[in-house]
Amino acid sequence: MFITANCPECKDETEHEVVAESRDLLIRCTTCGHHQRVPKEREPQALMIKAIVSREGTSKVCGIELAEEDECSVDDHLVAECGDDAFGVEVTSIECGGEKRVNRAKATDITTLWTRAIENVVVKVSIHDGRKTIPVYMECDGEQPFVVNDMYVASGKRFRISHLKLRDGPLMRKEGWKTVAHRIKRIYGVRS
Repeated sequence: MFITANCPECKDETEHEVVAESRDLLIRCTTCGHHQRVPKEREPQALMIKAIVSREGTSKVCGIELAEEDECSVDDHLVAECGDDAFGVEVTSIECGGEKRVNRAKATDITTLWTRAIENVVVKVSIHDGRKTIPVYMECDGEQPFVVNDMYVASGKRFRISHLKLRDGPLMRKEGWKTVAHRIKRIYGVRS
């Protein structure tokens, strides 16, 4: 194995061959042959952080693996492991210590990640037919795009999207504006 290190004889960064490994590394400069000991770089440890994964009204305790030097933020997309299953989630809240909630934290400070599954989501759709509004639920891939003014079919009902209500607040009304399913709180449509 070879590494780049500062050689005291060459007075420059040169390629060194690792001769022996223990607590330190014994290395030899490939340019001048000088031997020296250097501290071994510590491998970052992987932490399994408790994650509460919500999926359409149910929640379960899972785990998310992060390296100890990683930082995590609200809205990050990660992979949660629940027994033998693994699926994509979006971080909705980060708990540090007892009850303290933050928007960003180092992995070593996090006690619980609150998340929601985003691989397969259920999108709520309100279809207006001129007289009444029909509530419909559409199960789809979390990355499926939805576009304002495009036609879709849900539960056998064909509709055109009039606007999209996003989870983080804004309403999308302009023709051609689009987003993905896991960001949508509700789709509003007109039956056709």
